[in-house]
Amino acid sequence: MIFKQYVLGCLSQLSYLVGDQTTGRAVVVDPHRDVSVYLADAQQAGLRIERVIETHFHADFLSGHLELAAQGATICYGEGAQADFDIEVLADGQRLDLGEVQLEIRATPGHTPESISVVIHAHPADAEPYGVLTGDALFIGDVGRPDLLGSVGLSADVMARQLYRSVSEKFLTLPDRTRVFPAHGAGSACGKNLSTSNSSTIGEQRMTNYALAPMTEDQFVAVVTEGQPVTPPYFSFDARRNRELRPLLDDHQLPPALPLSTALSLRERGAVVLDTREPADFAAGHLRSSVNVGLGGRFAEWAGDVLRPDPAIVLVCEPGRELEAKVRLGRIGFDNVAGYLEEPMRTLNHPQLERSSRLTADELAVRRAELGDLIVVDVRSRGELERGVIDGSMHIPLARLLDRAGEFDRLTPTVVYCASGYRSMIAASLLSLVGLTDVSDLLGGYQAWAGATRI
Repeated sequence: MIFKQYVLGCLSQLSYLVGDQTTGRAVVVDPHRDVSVYLADAQQAGLRIERVIETHFHADFLSGHLELAAQGATICYGEGAQADFDIEVLADGQRLDLGEVQLEIRATPGHTPESISVVIHAHPADAEPYGVLTGDALFIGDVGRPDLLGSVGLSADVMARQLYRSVSEKFLTLPDRTRVFPAHGAGSACGKNLSTSNSSTIGEQRMTNYALAPMTEDQFVAVVTEGQPVTPPYFSFDARRNRELRPLLDDHQLPPALPLSTALSLRERGAVVLDTREPADFAAGHLRSSVNVGLGGRFAEWAGDVLRPDPAIVLVCEPGRELEAKVRLGRIGFDNVAGYLEEPMRTLNHPQLERSSRLTADELAVRRAELGDLIVVDVRSRGELERGVIDGSMHIPLARLLDRAGEFDRLTPTVVYCASGYRSMIAASLLSLVGLTDVSDLLGGYQAWAGATRI
């Protein structure tokens, strides 16, 4: 057996290549959209990818099933899946024979109705499976959230009850030594308690995973539906897009280079200027009405939090990182990249250059004392508030800021903070874009505020 796990840290996404050396047959499970890495590894190992198996219709990234299908793979989903392209439906209990390696399909609904898991048998005669690819049904330390499908009439209660039966009947019936390989790790919004580990065993999860502890169905429903993180706004777009025919992502093709005049013309026609440099560089000088989402962080996720998929995007990048920015946006289906600003370092001496206001903790304390109407906005996630908050601040998670931007008085001074200062620059640039005239972010975030000796 050939088995490889791929870790895409910026989206906390995990995918898999499973193959049989004796036959050269292989499958890829839950691929991200830039599929060159799977094709290269399969070629190096002498494998041909026959199937791309999707454990469910993903909401947090655009999958690479169409890209692999263009290379000859058959797209497979669980029972109940409906798509605008040809799929092979895999039934509960079905076995796929790669040679010595065999894959057993188990229907595990609850995160989504069509969810499946893939039990890997390295040899037909083995007493125990090698492992199970659990998709978003079972994570390390958690289970998949059951509340993402309310918009299509499937309540969290109904989905959680399906998930309870999947856990008890399909996962906990596996031997304790069966390895567990999920589709996501810590940081994903597809659950609330994901571990930093990318694999475990059924036995370890039985002992340590709160959702696998002995409990009634009603208790399970209550515990897994409570306290889920805010759903990023791009999730509904990706869930729909993963069912549709769409253009393929070319992860080798640079976007076009744009002169400043073209970039400004596109901006005037509604395009978003997305500056992907680090916050400090953006603050020092950027084109007016730019949004800053630095490539150094969870770039695609945070871009999906503050942008919408339809407007054209003009990239501003450190030279040599233009293709990276395009591909990472493509991973969430934001394909409308018109191009990148050529020679940005020279261009940013343009008269339309502006700088961002950034305050230290002491400076914020002084401004709060001087300005009675100063608004302080906390854009961290709900769970982060347990570490402490700035007194009097209002909480709007970054993923909800664009929807609530109309609540702000454009003339009232506003300061934004997060944990360390990265997301706050995203938020401050977004509020400036929608018309606030006096926006700052807190250097160092809440960490700096909590550790500072203020005047």
